[in-house]
Amino acid sequence: MNISEIITGVVKPVTDLVDNLHTSEEEKEKIKRSIFEMKNNLTNQLIKSKGEIIKAEAESEHFLTSTWRPITALVFVAIIANNYIIAPYMEAFMGTKIILKIPPEMWDLLKIMIGGYVIGRSAEKGARVWKE
Repeated sequence: MNISEIITGVVKPVTDLVDNLHTSEEEKEKIKRSIFEMKNNLTNQLIKSKGEIIKAEAESEHFLTSTWRPITALVFVAIIANNYIIAPYMEAFMGTKIILKIPPEMWDLLKIMIGGYVIGRSAEKGARVWKE
């Protein structure tokens, strides 16, 4: 579940309440627009905060703080390479294979890490272009 889905889950009951208000349609739409703007602002602030955290980690002087994401990603790459490249060849040539179980949580973490990296790099490049 991503940030937008969580915020939408919180905001939807509020907009549903607005539908049940005894007021004009124009007033209902005005309230919904305000709620939608607040939702977008909150989503943007959360994404910006995530990007800032990732940037701070990457710029850290401490080795583990600055490299834990790349190290974790490399472990995931090794597991995926084993399961989909190495193990099939081992089975073909040696008759045995070792498959490492990939729990759904690992895939979720990998998506978050890649998303964080993409957001961080996009924010960094966008800031550089905006500065110029």
